[in-house]
Amino acid sequence: MTARFDNLMMSYPLTLTHFFERSRRLFAKKTIATRVPGRPLFRYTYADFAERTMRLAGALATLGIRRGDRVATFAWNSHRHLELYWAAPLSGAVLHTLNIRLSPSDLTYIINHAGDSTIFVDASLWPVIAGIRDALPTVRRIVIMPDGVAGATETPTEHPEYEALVAGAEPVREWPALAETDAAGMCYTSGTTGHPKGVVYTHRAMFLHCLAEATADLFGLSENDRILHIVPMFHANSWCLPYSAVMVGADQIFAGANIQPPDICRLIQAEKVTFTGAVPTVWIAIKELCEKEGYDISSLRTIAIGGSAAPRSLQQAYAKNFGVQMSHAWGMTEMTPLGTVTRLKSYMEDWSEEKKYDVYSRVGYASVGVDVRIVDDSGAELPWDGECMGELQVRGPWVVASYYDNPESADRFTADGWFRTGDVATIDAEGYVQITDRTKDLIKSGGEWVSSVDVENLIMSHPKVLEAAVIAVPHPKWVERPLACVVPKPGSALEPSEIIEFLRPQLARWALPDAVEIIDAVPKTSVGKFDKKVLRERYKSWTPRQA
Repeated sequence: MTARFDNLMMSYPLTLTHFFERSRRLFAKKTIATRVPGRPLFRYTYADFAERTMRLAGALATLGIRRGDRVATFAWNSHRHLELYWAAPLSGAVLHTLNIRLSPSDLTYIINHAGDSTIFVDASLWPVIAGIRDALPTVRRIVIMPDGVAGATETPTEHPEYEALVAGAEPVREWPALAETDAAGMCYTSGTTGHPKGVVYTHRAMFLHCLAEATADLFGLSENDRILHIVPMFHANSWCLPYSAVMVGADQIFAGANIQPPDICRLIQAEKVTFTGAVPTVWIAIKELCEKEGYDISSLRTIAIGGSAAPRSLQQAYAKNFGVQMSHAWGMTEMTPLGTVTRLKSYMEDWSEEKKYDVYSRVGYASVGVDVRIVDDSGAELPWDGECMGELQVRGPWVVASYYDNPESADRFTADGWFRTGDVATIDAEGYVQITDRTKDLIKSGGEWVSSVDVENLIMSHPKVLEAAVIAVPHPKWVERPLACVVPKPGSALEPSEIIEFLRPQLARWALPDAVEIIDAVPKTSVGKFDKKVLRERYKSWTPRQA
């Protein structure tokens, strides 16, 4: 007789509803705080958060928001934004976080392409939406959220006010039954080439991503943590941390409007923050402040680094001076966003500091649930030897399978089911990934590849350097040559020749920049990464000084 193994386990949908209801019952006494500029932190409990989120869900229904409707947010990091993070997807709507730093033309395109029906906007950001309101035909409602920013433009009274809307709503008593394949959220990529592209996240993708993110070998999140949300909530789900934090019942602190490095230092010190993350440019500034002002950030057990690689010198300074180990994480909007995290393996603990930081300088090995590979120009898979360099490709249950309503981007997906990241990488025998560049940032000079990331990290280890970006500039003989754009530390007198002489013994001759331009600041993207396209435009007519 043939054994039957079907229907032996419950068909239990992997939806965010489970995380919310579990947290509401288990962690009611835990706290959530928001920094309000010029005032004491706003604080409330998880019980308060749950009650308000259920009221907000009731308010969404009164606004006529239906299953599948896109509910947009245009807001800073705050407890109100967190309530929307949960109320919208648990109601069957799709949360669409809008990047507050995009141009009006990009915002108009994104809102219209997504078909947003409602926008929740912070009062201080209202003028941006007001300026494009007439160009948004799908938007039926706009709700204004008070954010406490002094001098904010007065908002029109015809738009509902968030607090009044929540206070007057009847809380939902039962969440709708959702399928794990239902859309929960969406984000748009930065649109460095062409229009921004939409990525839609399912409940299942986010559920599995949160479980992986909290594991000990990734971020190791638990109820004991106090998490400071610096990563913007409009950027790649804020690395999914607002969902994972609620899942485990961690205390949460939201950075509020216009957060600056001194604010971050004060929050970490006063709130005894144990976990946070941001791009390296943030931590460069905080390091300088801590050394100068003496802030105590020793409560941190780790700092997650994303967006770009942190220079080895910066990682070593945090470990030595503050007792905090940085941990690289790599991912993309298209990956919900987590792909890899750097953790030492157990048998590496006795390695020399030099060997350990060879590992820490990489972006880590693949998360459980994510497959990685590197391929050459013909699509052939390359070996994991730490030497072969190719395009990094990924697949997994929280990796995008297609862009929203964007068939022209089908070439980002391979015939055998992998997503082409556009990053160039090596993978060593231990499985650690090293991002050598974006395909558009890699420099090919006289037939030799130059990694701008490697050169930047070396430059930023110079004691007088605050920031550095390396770009390709045209050359009549070698086609392209590296040009280093360097920002000195405040008060430091830095000559270009000092950088060249510092690099000379560390780089092959063909990788040595032709010249160094001293600049006031490296341009940044909307999420704090170095914006090299601005520098490439600035120096597109640069004349080489060496033949």
